[in-house]
Amino acid sequence: MATQRKAAREGIVTPQMEAVAREEGTEVQELRELVAEGKVAIPANHRHTCLVPHGVGHALKTKINVNLGTSRDCVNLDVEMEKVQKAVEMGAESIMDLSSFGDTAAFRRKLVQECPAIIGTVPIYDAIVYYNKPLQEITAKEWLDVVHMHAEDGVDFMTIHCGITKATGERFKKAGRLTNIVSRGGSLIFAWMEMTGQENPFYEYYDEVLEICAQYDVTISLGDACRPGCIADSTDISQIEELVTLAELTQRAWDRDVQVIIEGPGHMPLNEIAANMQLQQKICKGAPFYVLGPIVTDVAPGYDHITSAIGGAIAASAGASFLCYVTPAEHLRLPTLDDMKEGIIASKIAAHAADIAKGIKGAADWDRQMSTARKNLDWDEMFRLAMDPEKARRYREESKPEHEDSCSMCGKMCAVRNMNAILNGTAVDVV
Repeated sequence: MATQRKAAREGIVTPQMEAVAREEGTEVQELRELVAEGKVAIPANHRHTCLVPHGVGHALKTKINVNLGTSRDCVNLDVEMEKVQKAVEMGAESIMDLSSFGDTAAFRRKLVQECPAIIGTVPIYDAIVYYNKPLQEITAKEWLDVVHMHAEDGVDFMTIHCGITKATGERFKKAGRLTNIVSRGGSLIFAWMEMTGQENPFYEYYDEVLEICAQYDVTISLGDACRPGCIADSTDISQIEELVTLAELTQRAWDRDVQVIIEGPGHMPLNEIAANMQLQQKICKGAPFYVLGPIVTDVAPGYDHITSAIGGAIAASAGASFLCYVTPAEHLRLPTLDDMKEGIIASKIAAHAADIAKGIKGAADWDRQMSTARKNLDWDEMFRLAMDPEKARRYREESKPEHEDSCSMCGKMCAVRNMNAILNGTAVDVV
């Protein structure tokens, strides 16, 4: 079977393109052209048969990704599956399995069999679990074998840290970064190169990686090993050099009809975000940009779902297509189910705010419906339209007003209630 990109370039409209066009309310031929140009990716492994496809990229609604998975300290697969089900229920378009302990293969295969969301993985993590031997003893072939295993299992996209080369590593060591390399996959590959003296196998054997991706139509998510881990390191030489390499690797992937997503910065001050998005769009020729946050200040542990939503809204309004959620537990622990819920809502708010700013078709209609319900003091309709209906309804139930047509904050002084009355020719009673 062809990849989505190959089909698009040959003028073929796939069932996945038709589904995405319906979801987005756009013309399918316009979407096909964007896929052919590489400006939209539709991650859809041939083996993920229960997938509900989503498009990521130019002129489409901003999508969100939810990271989850097991660790050595938290290895309960049932808990992680509960998170998966809740994330899908809450509207997350993508689930990324970052499991680093336990029966990772069983969890990954269960995800592909049961989850309709886009499924992503990071093969570097799983190689550590799968081989269970010292890092420096893993061979280049073994790294690539895990990529093939994940593709065969049916994952739709993989984060692969191809852009950090030996030359990049040498420049990084001279740059004097404050927080070094904070990407888990990037740090593992950097350490492997340092200990073995060999080139990054995902860069050296990139053509073999592309061959695997093309066979199963896996979208390659080019990982940002050198993403900044604090605002002091943002937009530095290591980050920019890697981005230039990722641009070159993007073109090589497109030449093999492999779909591409580019991963972007982590921590970044507000005033640098838009410029970073524009730089990526320019040098990567419009390939979809996938950002973690960006987190706009380093001093809010416990509230990084907020710091990332601020950055995410700016990034997406300036061109990013895909937001990786951040939870209140970021930098502190493996997220709980409640942490995950807060992270999803924060990310959805950022994505929707950006879609309004970008003029995405239909985005502002939702807000207009909510405004109409508020004007009419139609509480049930407000709850139905709310991004988090359960929380909105609970807040009102916990603080019942004396008068049903008001809330417990304003009571009979409610501006909406009184304006409705006076404009309808009814006297306003606030006593």
